[in-house]
This record gives sequence, C-alpha cells and structure tokens, in this order.
Amino acid sequence: MTDPGFAVFDIDGVLADVSHRLHHLRGARKHWGRFFAAAEHDPPLAEGLSRATAAGEQHPIVYLSGRPERLRTVTQEWLDRHGLPTGALVLRPDRDHRPARVLKVDRLEKLARHGPIAYVVDDDVEVCAAVQAAGYVVHHATWAVQQPVLRDAQERQGRS
Repeated sequence: MTDPGFAVFDIDGVLADVSHRLHHLRGARKHWGRFFAAAEHDPPLAEGLSRATAAGEQHPIVYLSGRPERLRTVTQEWLDRHGLPTGALVLRPDRDHRPARVLKVDRLEKLARHGPIAYVVDDDVEVCAAVQAAGYVVHHATWAVQQPVLRDAQERQGRS
C-alpha cells in the first residue's frame, strides 16, 4: 500500500472567513491584538470545510497557517468546533514575520521529511506560486472574497 501523502490546508481564507475582523488592519495603525482576538468568531467557509472533510477520508491532514503560535488553543478549538478532520496544526512562531510564501515553503520542506505531500490548499496567490515553484501540487482556494488587506498582512507584514 502506498502512502497517500499529506493534504495541507491553510486556515484563514480557506476554512475560516476572516472578513469580519479585517477592519482592525485597515488604515495606518494596525490593531493586531484585536484582529487575532476575534479569530475564535470566524465563520466557517463551507467550500473549504467540505474539501478538508473529503480530503481527510483519503489523506492525513495538516493545517498550515500563518497564524501566530499563541493562537494554537483558539485555532484548535475552532477546528474541533467545526468538525474538521483531526490533523497536525502548524503555526507561525510568534516572532517570525517572514512573508507567508517564505514561511510556508520552509514548513512544507520540513513536513516533507515525514512523508510525501499530496497537495496544498491556500488562498494567497503568492503562497500558491511559491509552493508550486518548490515542486508541490497546489489547489488555489478561490471561494472566499480576496481581500488586499489580508494579502498585505500575509506577505508584507508577515503576521497571518
């Protein structure tokens, strides 16, 4: 029997709708504490949940997020509350502000030491391009409304 490989899912913009908290990041002054404090109230994205549930029937799941490590408990409780498959949760170290595309490729390379990666699902176009350039199969999540402020947080601020 062959190893089916990990199915790797981003959270924000793939499984969780963060649009209700983006107002904390608009303008010159970013309110990161408030932005992250509201994460527990993210509504689920039905398409993402459906895809993760289906993937969990064939693959071990890994949740790879740019959320900071300090949100581990909130994030795990959110995943559990929404009935997502059990899987490893890989978060950004609290003081790591590398762009999401750099952080995620680094984490995927470390994960690949433990087994093959079947595919990665992410909403960030720059992450998708970097992951694909690193040799992984990517599914671009397009079911959430793309928000420039979230892209800035992920790629320029290195915060989500």
